[in-house]
Amino acid sequence: MLGDQRTIGRRALLLQIRKMGPVPRIELAEQTGISRATVTTITAELLEHGLIEEVPVEPKGKDFKRGRPKVDLKTRGNAYLIAGAKLANKSIAIVLANFEGEVVCEHEAALSKISYDPKEFAEVFRAELETATKKIDNCYEDISAVGLGLAGIVDAQEGIVRWSPSLKDRNVPLKRILGEHLEKPIFIDNDANLVAKAEQHFGKGKNVSDFIVVTIENGVGMGIVLNNELYRGTRGCGAEFGHTKVHLDGALCRCGQRGCLEAYVADYALLREFAVSREHTSNNGNGDDVATLIRAAKDGDKMAKSILDRAARMFAMGLSNLINIFDPQLIILSGERMQLDFLYADDVLQSIKDIVVQVDAAPPEIVVHRWGDMMWAKGAAAFAIEGLVDIALTEMAEDVS
Repeated sequence: MLGDQRTIGRRALLLQIRKMGPVPRIELAEQTGISRATVTTITAELLEHGLIEEVPVEPKGKDFKRGRPKVDLKTRGNAYLIAGAKLANKSIAIVLANFEGEVVCEHEAALSKISYDPKEFAEVFRAELETATKKIDNCYEDISAVGLGLAGIVDAQEGIVRWSPSLKDRNVPLKRILGEHLEKPIFIDNDANLVAKAEQHFGKGKNVSDFIVVTIENGVGMGIVLNNELYRGTRGCGAEFGHTKVHLDGALCRCGQRGCLEAYVADYALLREFAVSREHTSNNGNGDDVATLIRAAKDGDKMAKSILDRAARMFAMGLSNLINIFDPQLIILSGERMQLDFLYADDVLQSIKDIVVQVDAAPPEIVVHRWGDMMWAKGAAAFAIEGLVDIALTEMAEDVS
């Protein structure tokens, strides 16, 4: 039991140092409620195992040339090299980061396919990781852990991808398959969850205890942070916002069901409707993208405008439902697709305020955070760092005992 308490103490202090560092020992005691004597003992162990390091504090005023030099504690960045990756539609983005979460390399590559056999993807993934390490004159063996985010329904705890548009099969034990091919500790999750992780560590969700991230790319995803913890649900599909139903027996979604929000809002759904509308006109829809659709709407194409208007109404309905259910402090609309503003225009946001439950308090703030695949990959790296902390503390407990 004592060993368990010591492990809990190590975890609490290491996580606090990662969050606040550089930080003095006395503040660690105050912030965690752990006694000063125990803080001194545990931080000595963390120093010995190379997980943290001391950094000198510049003396000020009366402290100059008085007594022992003061030092703060911080995570030792060079302790590990971690890879984080985002598998997207025919591309993969990879970041290499140190143990502090500082990115030391970015690598992006086009892929030849939209959907892969799991073992084939594992081979492609390893090759791209090897390429990334060469960019910083490291070798593949230097990577200590790998995080991966991909669209779909992912059981992060079991490491099973129940369904993903990026994989040809369902119920894929992807963590095991990648572990065998990459020969590294692997941590996988739904990509929207990892965007929430990135927002929590590096973005607009920092220091916010309860917030929701909605991502809009080729699909619609969501990450939920409640009381500073990522919520996944018991089956790994507790935040599938894109697959909530907005129309009974409605449009076909790529998940195989009908009436999902994604089937009205995602890129492929918008372009599908646009292509159908153009089949009934003299226009050739070949090569159309969402930007083409938006230009057509702005140029007076009534059908294009109706497609976007319906998507905006469905999106507003979905967001209002999230507010009514969770009542979060903040909703972050995130992703590269947020460059296209029809979903968060002023009238759309106002319509959300009009249909949420009315109380004598302002509704949650809704903010837009535009970023590309590298930030998704950075969230995957943060997730892998958390997993690596668990591994390091387990090894540390075994060494001390």
